[in-house]
Amino acid sequence: MTTYTALTTITGEDAAEALAEAVEKMEPEPTGVGVFEIEDGSGLWEVGVYFIEPPNEVLLDVLAMAFGAKPFLVSELPDIDWVAKVRRELSPVEAGRFFVYGSHDADKVPEGRVALQIEATVAFGTGHHGTTLGCLRAFDRLFEEGLRPARVADIGCGTSVLAMAAAAVLPDALVIASDIDQVAVDVARANVAINQMDGRIECLEAAGFAHPRLAEAAPFDLVFANILKGPLIELAPSVGAHLQKGGLAILSGLLVVQAESVTAAYVEAGHSLVGREDIGEWSTLVLKRE
Repeated sequence: MTTYTALTTITGEDAAEALAEAVEKMEPEPTGVGVFEIEDGSGLWEVGVYFIEPPNEVLLDVLAMAFGAKPFLVSELPDIDWVAKVRRELSPVEAGRFFVYGSHDADKVPEGRVALQIEATVAFGTGHHGTTLGCLRAFDRLFEEGLRPARVADIGCGTSVLAMAAAAVLPDALVIASDIDQVAVDVARANVAINQMDGRIECLEAAGFAHPRLAEAAPFDLVFANILKGPLIELAPSVGAHLQKGGLAILSGLLVVQAESVTAAYVEAGHSLVGREDIGEWSTLVLKRE
């Protein structure tokens, strides 16, 4: 089935939400409308609209002009199985001792490496993105230096690749993976099963630490949070409240230009910065609870 997209940018969240609400009333009716902040400090928001019929481009132009947005860019997407395409094109990822691969590359797993099989799905975290790669590298370095956390939480786990990396090298540790999206939790459980880690990782649906099991298991010695700048800053007090004194947090999902503001939020919440790696435009932070 052919899909059509219409994308524009506009200044301010309120204006973006108002434009999205107006677009939802169009004919033909869109199948979906999304509003996303462009996290580059510009104050711009993206409004994305999806149709299964060719949209009324004249009306889109009128709406964009009325709300002060840039003209919509309309594109026709071919009927492609994107998950299958991504599976074919993703190459294995090496992050220290960890080797992340898809089933199509099972014959490429080198001896002596910690192999983690991740299938391309709707959940985030195949290891290719600079954020997930940065978290894996940070954990690998800490493990090499002797870190052996007994309790690990992967908040916003996506595919659960970080939780599985921890479980793979910490056989006696308690590992909990949580995500705000139930689809991601289902994907996480599937990946845990694929990697024969059933019973080693608890997968939960939760917004941040808002789950009784996370409260019960705290304090954690290590927390992964690979999400976005805004949620990371909001999570800073909760991370401190759920981390053991001297415990570590590995954070990513943030741009290099956002690293200082995220660090400041965690310093204010009682942490100190002990490590940082920038991969392309993405940054990974390691913070210690004082």
